[in-house]
Amino acid sequence: MKNFKCLKEGIDPVPFLTQIASTKNAWGDATGRQQKIKVQREALAIPLRGLRKSAMGNKKRFDVHESRWTTGSQKFPLFCEFLQDFAVREESTLGRAKIVCLPAGKRVYPHTDRGEYYKIRNRYHLVLKSRFGSWLKAGNEEVRMKEGELWWFDNKQFHEAFNDGDEDRIHLIFDMLPMLPASLMRIAEPDEAICEKLESE
Repeated sequence: MKNFKCLKEGIDPVPFLTQIASTKNAWGDATGRQQKIKVQREALAIPLRGLRKSAMGNKKRFDVHESRWTTGSQKFPLFCEFLQDFAVREESTLGRAKIVCLPAGKRVYPHTDRGEYYKIRNRYHLVLKSRFGSWLKAGNEEVRMKEGELWWFDNKQFHEAFNDGDEDRIHLIFDMLPMLPASLMRIAEPDEAICEKLESE
């Protein structure tokens, strides 16, 4: 397969799911993604890192490279730690990140992730809850990602997802910018301090 690659198996999803379950109104605090992005209208999201609005200027959202931790990310330290550790291991700069719930019978509609931001970044899915596996299609390839698996996939390809199970499907979805030549690194955000420093921002 060229559009998918399973990087790791056996990651314990329980601590992550417990942290979500113990957070009051976890899925209701931020609804902008499903309201603003038509293809994502059936999915719920908890944004952990988002674009830095001060860097937008006249650019479209998908052309903004700079990102930052959201205030709400402080409620999810396990996720923050996982993302920071993965960025270090991969020698990459952490981009946008979110926890996404696709309820039973719902879908993410076919689309490609276009723009300058996505052009140079890798997209990853950590599957936290998906009893029968998460179906995802990119290009002409299909996979069924299982709980505890970490996947890379090519989100520049036309892709879609569908929850054909009878329970919520929960993934951590995030982007990484690989190490680049110095001439290209100027467009990338130098990664910020870890979550514990957010309160001082």
